[in-house]
Amino acid sequence: MAERKKQSLLNGAIILVISTLVVKVIGLCFKMPLGSMLGLVGYGYFTSVYAIYTPIYSISMAGLPIAVSRMVAEDVALNHYREARMTLKTARKIFLLVGTAGTLLMVIISIPYAAFISDIRNLPAMIAVAPSIFFCCYVSAYRGYYEGLRNMIPTAISQVIEALGKLVIGLVFAKLIMSYGESAYNSAVAAGSATATVFGKEVSSLNEAFSVTYPWAAAGAILGVTLGSLLSLIYLGIRHRAKGDGITRLELVNSPKPPANHAIAKNMITIAVPILLSSLVLNATNLIDAVTIQNRLLHAIESGQDTIYNLYKQCIDADVASGTLNLSDSKGFMSYLYGAYNTAVDFKNLVPMITVSLGVSALPALAEAWTMKDKAAVKSAVNTVIRVSMLIALPAGIGMGVLAEPILTLIYGRGRMAADIPMIAPMVAVFGFTTAFMSISTPLTNLLQAVGRTDIPVKTMLVSAVVKIICNFALVGIPGINFNGAVIGTVLFYVINVILNVIAVIKVTKVCIDIMSDLIKPLISAAMCGLAAWAAYGLLGKYVLKSVSHGADIALLAAIIIAVMVYAIAIIVFKGIVREDIESLPAGEKIAKVLEKYELLG
Repeated sequence: MAERKKQSLLNGAIILVISTLVVKVIGLCFKMPLGSMLGLVGYGYFTSVYAIYTPIYSISMAGLPIAVSRMVAEDVALNHYREARMTLKTARKIFLLVGTAGTLLMVIISIPYAAFISDIRNLPAMIAVAPSIFFCCYVSAYRGYYEGLRNMIPTAISQVIEALGKLVIGLVFAKLIMSYGESAYNSAVAAGSATATVFGKEVSSLNEAFSVTYPWAAAGAILGVTLGSLLSLIYLGIRHRAKGDGITRLELVNSPKPPANHAIAKNMITIAVPILLSSLVLNATNLIDAVTIQNRLLHAIESGQDTIYNLYKQCIDADVASGTLNLSDSKGFMSYLYGAYNTAVDFKNLVPMITVSLGVSALPALAEAWTMKDKAAVKSAVNTVIRVSMLIALPAGIGMGVLAEPILTLIYGRGRMAADIPMIAPMVAVFGFTTAFMSISTPLTNLLQAVGRTDIPVKTMLVSAVVKIICNFALVGIPGINFNGAVIGTVLFYVINVILNVIAVIKVTKVCIDIMSDLIKPLISAAMCGLAAWAAYGLLGKYVLKSVSHGADIALLAAIIIAVMVYAIAIIVFKGIVREDIESLPAGEKIAKVLEKYELLG
């Protein structure tokens, strides 16, 4: 059998992390000019679509890509290369049906949903995004297949192509449509008409013309999402046809006859269904979570508005003075508090965004080792996922916790939310200090999925969700606690989920987690990192750069650089990195030899 190159767990994770960061940067480059172009009204049409799109997309995608990745990894481990290819063929057929159903469901639901929110103007954007469900489903068949072969490059490149397509096409379409609406009105006025027809409606002012144009411009922007996913599909289809999958003719000849399509399909669905249930639980939890928090916040306001006012007096007074907040409007006050909580939640997802790539890369590697009953490889995969997740999450989270206020000041200090930073910062700090639990949650789920226990994450998530909802209901309605109750509920959700999943991983895999290497050493190093960040920012901000223009921002940047350097030195001194971790980096072998020479590897 010819030897094929396949990426190591960490090497694959690094590739996905880089692509994820690139995609996030591209996304920022898309949203910022789009918001400026459309304003709050037009951007509202753009974002409102995701309230219905996200759950349909999640349900359509849930389970099947993971099932494909795991099945292909198992096939490759057993040298069943013909079955691996048959898995791709079967997956494409299933994803064709699922994608079509998801797209049709989005179209069907769009009209009653637009009617429900009493704004039919959302309809164009909803219709524009519907085909992306089909394209994304079909794309995930190829991504799952290549990931199962432990080749993360096609997935990474396709994600970047998708993001670039959304950026370029979406912004161009939105700009053209906005320009059309403006020119249609100006042309009519120049011709001496008192009114103009814009997108089939009579308007008598430029503001009215823009009001009519915004929904169509939002649809143009979101069409970029759809066409970006189409470009991603085209790339993967062409790549697969041109370069293949690396499986040789000899490997195919020597592999056994694959099972029938229906047997593969049955296995795929059997694996996917529990994962789908997890997705349903998560989406239902998020929906109930949003409704419960808002409802209980309103109760807290009605029963103790003065208590809440005294807690956040400085922030509230500033927003009342600027006209942003009207305390006599209880629902508006509720939205204000809920907005503060959601701003903090946005920061909660920053670090897990990186570690989720580790889980995607670990799944096929562990599935292969599990299939071959390679205990050493199973142990290595489990410990690597936990160790590397902690190496990333602990310093990043503690750093976020320590520097929460200056980070928020850097981002929002010159905008309308500047006055609200003292209210938001404590929540961001709590999420930062507990981000290790949030960051390891998905990788642990992937580990259990890799060894065939897709049922366990469903159960653990359900238990965690119940606790979270109970916390929301019991705590958020108390005026003195308010949105902090939702923070407590969120933290408990992840803590319980992680503890239960860690116990399950140990029980199923029989792997004893190395507490010293995987947790204690990264934690001590991260604590030193946090202390260095706090001290550096305090000294530089208060004494050195106090009178310098943008001194606080410079102090923050310097503090982060110093903290990273301290963490790097600490983790090496404490031997928190093993040779396998270093070898996955560029020039890793050379670096590993140097560290090994001075006995700095764990």
